[in-house]
Amino acid sequence: MAISETVLGIGHPGTVLSLNNLAEVMRAQGNLVAARLLYKRALAIGEKAHGPEHPFTATSLNNLAVVLQAQGDLTAARPLFERTLAIRQKALGPEHPDTATSLNNLASLHRARGDLPAARPLYKRALAIREKVLGAEHPDTATSLNNLPLCIRPGAISRRHGHLSSARFASARRCSALNIPTRKRASAHRASPHRNPHAP
Repeated sequence: MAISETVLGIGHPGTVLSLNNLAEVMRAQGNLVAARLLYKRALAIGEKAHGPEHPFTATSLNNLAVVLQAQGDLTAARPLFERTLAIRQKALGPEHPDTATSLNNLASLHRARGDLPAARPLYKRALAIREKVLGAEHPDTATSLNNLPLCIRPGAISRRHGHLSSARFASARRCSALNIPTRKRASAHRASPHRNPHAP
């Protein structure tokens, strides 16, 4: 980290990458306090270097929001997830996989808050994007298929969500049966502004 700052400079994308990677290590070790501080520093540097609406900035916002949610601070995490989604929709497009990731993350936050009506349409949008762009057999699509039923009352799938066919749920089950990871963490966040994710 010190080498990156000395050689590349504090505002260089490589420095932000190093901060994000170190924060990811801290988060994986359960040191959320240290991870939060590192992600905040990466966000401040990246935002200054690239601007408030750059995809790199969105990555740092998302990473910080993930840690805040893990710490139980849903109130602080929500506006960061919302801002991440807004940036990605504008900069990358409404059907980009990273936009789907942001939709999924914001939906998960709403579900954690108990607001299933707010979570459901976001999960549905994420699923639609992933099926279209990544395909029905992609692990991230399987993640969306697994997430959406969590926002539907028992017994309501057949009556109100017939389009979520048993065949589509079978895709998710096949991934699990074959021990193909659903990339929950990868879908939850991107580990660096240069898109070298762990995923969620």
